Amino acid sequence: MPPVPTRQIYWNIAGHDYMYLFLLVLAAVFLYGVWRHYRTWQRGRPSPWEHRYRERWRRFAEQAVVQLRLVSQLVPGIMHLFISWGMVVLFLGTVVVAIQADLHIPIMRGWFYLYFQSLALDAFGLVAVAGTVIALWLRYVRRLERLRKGLFDGVLTGLLLVILLTGFVLEGLRIAATADPWGLWSPVGYALARLFLAAGTSVTVMRHVHATLWWTHMILAFVWLGYIPFSKLFHLLLAPANVFAQPLTPPAQALPAIDFETATTLGAAHFEDFRRKDIFDLDVCTECGRCEEWCPAWVTEKPLSPRAVILDLREGLHSMARSEGEPPLVAGGVIRADTLWACTTCGYCQEHCPVFIEHVPKIIDMRRYLAMEEARLPDAMEAALRGIEDRGHPWRGSRFSREDWFRDLGFSALRPGEKTDVLYWVGCTAALEERSRKVARAFAVLMREAGVRFGLLGDQEQCSGDPARRMGNEYLFQTLAQANIQSFQEHGVKTIVTTCPHCYNTIKNEYPQFGGVYQVYHHTEFLAKLVEEGRLPAVAGNDLNSGENNAPAVTYHDPCYLGRYNGHYDEPRSLLTDYLRLDLSEPELSRRDSFCCGAGGGRAWAEEDPAHRVSIVRSRQLMATGATTIATACPFCLPMLTDGVRGTGQEGEHVRVMDIAEIMIERLGWQDKVAPQNTITGGTEG
Repeated sequence: MPPVPTRQIYWNIAGHDYMYLFLLVLAAVFLYGVWRHYRTWQRGRPSPWEHRYRERWRRFAEQAVVQLRLVSQLVPGIMHLFISWGMVVLFLGTVVVAIQADLHIPIMRGWFYLYFQSLALDAFGLVAVAGTVIALWLRYVRRLERLRKGLFDGVLTGLLLVILLTGFVLEGLRIAATADPWGLWSPVGYALARLFLAAGTSVTVMRHVHATLWWTHMILAFVWLGYIPFSKLFHLLLAPANVFAQPLTPPAQALPAIDFETATTLGAAHFEDFRRKDIFDLDVCTECGRCEEWCPAWVTEKPLSPRAVILDLREGLHSMARSEGEPPLVAGGVIRADTLWACTTCGYCQEHCPVFIEHVPKIIDMRRYLAMEEARLPDAMEAALRGIEDRGHPWRGSRFSREDWFRDLGFSALRPGEKTDVLYWVGCTAALEERSRKVARAFAVLMREAGVRFGLLGDQEQCSGDPARRMGNEYLFQTLAQANIQSFQEHGVKTIVTTCPHCYNTIKNEYPQFGGVYQVYHHTEFLAKLVEEGRLPAVAGNDLNSGENNAPAVTYHDPCYLGRYNGHYDEPRSLLTDYLRLDLSEPELSRRDSFCCGAGGGRAWAEEDPAHRVSIVRSRQLMATGATTIATACPFCLPMLTDGVRGTGQEGEHVRVMDIAEIMIERLGWQDKVAPQNTITGGTEG
């Protein structure tokens, strides 16, 4: 019978049993490191847990196995895939050796030995080598700005490369010294063996070098593995766990409500006030810097880096664990107050974090402490909150009432107790901010012309509570939410449509925490539905594909709370291209990569240095498309981008900023229907 493919385990290694002593030391050190971290994770409040394991395993396969979010950036993604999958397969190869050597189960033989233990291990080992080389190249040759260039990071990566390369050299020495008949199945080791033989290296020398290098390789590997829980390498184990443990609620529903009857501290004053999942997040961070790459605060040189927030919290947590003193103040202490107030809550950081860290809920938890326990807010934000408390809206100095925008359009507000199935929730900005009021008029006319019967609350409407919650005043938010829900019940509201993505997000995703469940539409979503149902007339003009259309080029700005938070990217674009037949030019940063206008998180009312305005940066990005019209779908984005275009100077002289509803009115030729003093009285009175 022909010989069965296999090889001798621990060839040429005398006293290999001592390896188990090193393994015991490694296990003790490793478990001690894990235990230290586990103690810190337990400092937080219990995190809610939803089972739904099928969904968890599906996401684990997508993001921990296939690593879809990581590979969205090609070269870094490939690097990480190569290292992670290379190490996983090499680890499995080590397990196979242990099964045969320690359990005496002969599995390293036959085709399994050739295909997996020889060919696959060589291939994936080479892939891991390529990944570590790419990692060193990105950090120290290409010098990606977002990557830290610390010497120790290079040492850890370089040590991994040495371990991988010495493994191949050991394989090559064994194949050459034993004239292994199956050596060709290990192509990298076989190539090295040929080099040793071509150099005339004697078997005696090869055996001596092999024995010395084997012990060196083993000790280096054990040291590297044992150090994992004490370094950023711990993310190799924690990141997949974090993907699996990630809350299944979408980011739009991630802010937990405070139970004011039982809460002892409002917001996160100390580490113990965070949830355990928030504490766990701190150790998961890989320091890759993706979170800050297009963070609007970081790009405009404000005192906020999402990465620094996580790393500073991690350092503060571990410093507290090492000391016996008073626990440090987190909000306004470990993390400075001006850092927290710089956040627009746009969600870019957590949308792009490859290990699914939740930055925004932590920032808002710390804001809650500053706002409700210490009353430490920027003056302009505090004035906005005071306005919501006193007037029901944050726009100080507005010369309009909530009913002025529709008085000449033939609409009237709902009377107390009057019922309506469909409510147009206008929102503070669309009702009271001069530029955005035109959007409310345009949308109301579009609904009327489509035959939609809807109601308006008029002066009964008050703030949805979004600014209050994002600025940390959870008590004010809950008061508003409960009052609005009661108002909806009084009027029999079942469906709500709004022009404001912030109100949309709040009513749709956060009011259910208090029993308010409704069918909620954003106006672009609702308009797309009306178009699909044929309730709006076709736009006159030539089709784009005919080559005769002279429609001006338009670019579209994705509002953060419509796009990233709620996934509505297609409806606005469909209205612009399929219905309005406009030539859409996409900016470089769009959809999930879109750059914030700067208004979210209460920043619409914050004072901002003109030299560092987010709106100007975003306006320039949009104008770089060459479009003459910037379309958006948010009453906050509209004035912010209007000011941003003005702030660019002569560049923006011929660029218009318009809401999609306004563009629809223009393309339909209905300007006279929304012009001031129009006396149309028919249609869709509430």
